[in-house]
Parts: sequence; C-alpha cells; structure tokens
Amino acid sequence: MHRREGTCAKNATIGGVAGFARSLIRRVRHEDEIAALRRRVARLERRLRELEGGEHIAPGDMVWIFGAGRTGSTWLGRMMGGLPGYGFWNEPLIGYMFGHLYYNRGEYLHGSRGFLLGGDRKTWLPPMRRYILDAASAKFPRVARNSWRLVIKEPHGSVGAPLIMEALPESRMVLLIRDPRDVVASRLDARRPGGWARKRRRYDEVGDEDAFVRELARAFLREMLPAKEAYERHGGAKVLVRYEELRADALGTMRRVYEELGLPVDGDALRRVVKEHAWENIPEEEKGPGRIRRKAKPGGWREDLSRDQARAVEKIAASFIEEFYAAAP
Repeated sequence: MHRREGTCAKNATIGGVAGFARSLIRRVRHEDEIAALRRRVARLERRLRELEGGEHIAPGDMVWIFGAGRTGSTWLGRMMGGLPGYGFWNEPLIGYMFGHLYYNRGEYLHGSRGFLLGGDRKTWLPPMRRYILDAASAKFPRVARNSWRLVIKEPHGSVGAPLIMEALPESRMVLLIRDPRDVVASRLDARRPGGWARKRRRYDEVGDEDAFVRELARAFLREMLPAKEAYERHGGAKVLVRYEELRADALGTMRRVYEELGLPVDGDALRRVVKEHAWENIPEEEKGPGRIRRKAKPGGWREDLSRDQARAVEKIAASFIEEFYAAAP
C-alpha cells in the first residue's frame, strides 16, 4: 500500500514537472513570437518614418551635387544649403566608399556571391540605401526632425554616383560641369609651392609638371564621367549646371536649378544667399593664387597653362570638351 502511494506521488510529481515544462515551452514560444512581431513593427515604423520624411530624411528630400573637384561645388552647395529649410552635407565620400569598392577593387568579383557588392544587386542595393538614409538622418537630426531638404556635395565621391542614384531613384541630382582646362589649372595651382592643397595635405613636390597635368586631366575624367553616366540614367528630377553659367548669372542659374528640380524657393531668400556667397563679397585676403578661392575666371586656363599643357588636357578630355565646350570662345 505504501509502495503504491509512493509510486502515485512520484508519478504525480513527474507529471507536474512535465506539465510545467510544456507550459514553459509554450510561454517561450509565445514570447519569441511577440518579440518577432515587435521587431517587425519596429521595421515598419522606421519605413513609415522614411516615407513620411519624419524622423528619417526621405530620399526625395536629398539633392546630390556630383561632378569633379574644383568645379564650384562648394559655392553651389553652400548657396543651396544656406536657404531656409535646407541642410548641407559637405563631402561625405559615400560615393567613393561604394564606388571605389565596386568599380575599382571589385572589378573581377561582381559575379561572386561572397563579394560584399557581388551577385544579385537586390541583395545589397537595399542595405546600401538604408545605410545612406540612416547615416544622413543620424548626422542631421534637425533636418530629419523638421522634414527639411539635405544638399549633399559629393564631387570626390562621383565615382559611385551611378550606384547612389540607382539606390535612391527618388533623390534629386545636380550635374555640375566646368571646362577641364580650368579645372586642371586650378588643381595645379593648389599643388604648387605655397598652394593650399600642398600645405593642407603635405603633398610632395610636383616634379614633372607636364606629366602631372596629364594625370590631373585623367583624374578629372575619373570623377566626371561616372557622374555624367548617373545623370543620363537618372529618371528623377535632375539639372545640368555649367560653372560658367553660374559665374555669369548666379541668380538666374539658381532659379533655373530650383525650377528643373521641382523645388519651391523663396525669391528674397535666394537673392540673399547668392549675394552672401558672391565672389565680389569675399575679402581680398581670402582669394588669389595658392588659395582655395583662386580666380573664378572662366577661360583663365589660357593664362595658367602652357600651350603644350593645354593641348595635353584637350587630347585626354577630347570627347568631354567636344560635347560641352567645343563652342567656347
């Protein structure tokens, strides 16, 4: 009798433990499902903020300035970013990070599933898009919070312009161009003894200046041609701006920029920023040879480059000059 009672008690204990274990398993599964649902809701909320342009900067509120260095991108970017309701992101080099990796380092790896930017583009373009939007929103919370627009100056990241515009097709794009002979002359001046780039980055002496001019012309194309490709492929709002037009009529050109981008602009505010950033209003001691603000003179290359140097640039950038500057005086 006692043995039977003991066996029943033991079985009851085992049954109780088993029942408790089953309920615990159900509870764990239930909690896992709740956690999964919460993660899904959080993702949907982030996506909703992105679409609404609330705490996340919306892609359509981004204005990318692509081209090449020394084309006036700082001038244009600061004018656009200086308007009420705008922020200004100066050279994040996002395009360089992705573009250099994809086009230069990964040239032979595009078909590889193991390569970060390899295989099906659908596997890495969406994460690239989220990274750009998250980074922009984190760095410019005031822009995100107030649903402002963000102007992004990215000349040295233009190698990645096609990827960025493919990942963010709603974004607006400015292709800023300048006569490559003037660009080369400006970059050459920056690297000469006493030049701002030489001081800032501690470059070595140029050495063979004619050979360096040829390398500068090739560097111009490495930045400008991907930007031009992105502009031609982009199906959203875009505008082509010549530095020479901006220099001749800054206010009129800026009005055209906003019209073609489909962005409203306050006329008084636009006149204010154009005047504020005008070449004539820059103190004399802050401009001139060797300085970042050097000359602002279209066609000044005739005074800065030798005949052989000008011909070298014209040979290397022949197709670009023929397309955009063949009729230049």
